[in-house]
Amino acid sequence: MFRNIFIPAFLVAAAMAILGCNAQIPNVKPAMPPPSHDSWDSLLKTHVRPGGWVDYKGFVEDSTKLNQYLALLSTAHPQKSWTREEQMAYWINAYNAFTVKLIVDHYPLASIKDIKRGIPFVNSVWDIKFIHLQGQTYDLNNIEHGILRKQFKDARIHAAINCASYSCPPLRAEAFTAEKLESQLDDAMRRFVNDPLRNRVGADKAELSAIFNWFGGDFKKDAGSVRGFVNKFAETPMSAEAKVSYLGYDWSLNEAK
Repeated sequence: MFRNIFIPAFLVAAAMAILGCNAQIPNVKPAMPPPSHDSWDSLLKTHVRPGGWVDYKGFVEDSTKLNQYLALLSTAHPQKSWTREEQMAYWINAYNAFTVKLIVDHYPLASIKDIKRGIPFVNSVWDIKFIHLQGQTYDLNNIEHGILRKQFKDARIHAAINCASYSCPPLRAEAFTAEKLESQLDDAMRRFVNDPLRNRVGADKAELSAIFNWFGGDFKKDAGSVRGFVNKFAETPMSAEAKVSYLGYDWSLNEAK
């Protein structure tokens, strides 16, 4: 029996030419590899202060480098050939970087909610379609709710994405990468849960970020309950009888002072 024999494309083309064939070999484009997040990592290390406070003036001065990174993201829309970690890291970094872009383009301002476009009380800053990725257009809501929450179903993303506000989980001072994603997500949520500016968790009483109320379903799917999820990361876990309340949300800019 004959075995399968690999014949290089150029030999096939030459044979077709000799035989007078008009058939053409299809031009198959190779899969686009994930982009490097090194430049975003460098920007974050330079402009994010301890505690996650952001030097937006520095980002404004470094806007050329920021725009170059966003342009890089725009040339490489996530593909099925990428691993789950590669896709997830891409979308988290995209959300955070494009959020910084919004602030840079409208700086100075007191709150991200001061950026308005469209119909008042209907459209918000998160509905602005300004994110162009390889022929597709998104807003921040599309990325958070339509992609990160819907496709990946990992409640830890709520501690990884940053909405440029005081009560948001702090912006991480490094880019998310596929190689470190699991440890980065765990660390981000652990820091958020135990940050007294955003959560106050004790054995008998807990005042939690409104994020745990708004997206309670995500946390319940992960751990059965909000209490169970928080206890996975809390330094002082809540007892079953602990009273739980939710803090108000401060939308003022998370700017370094």
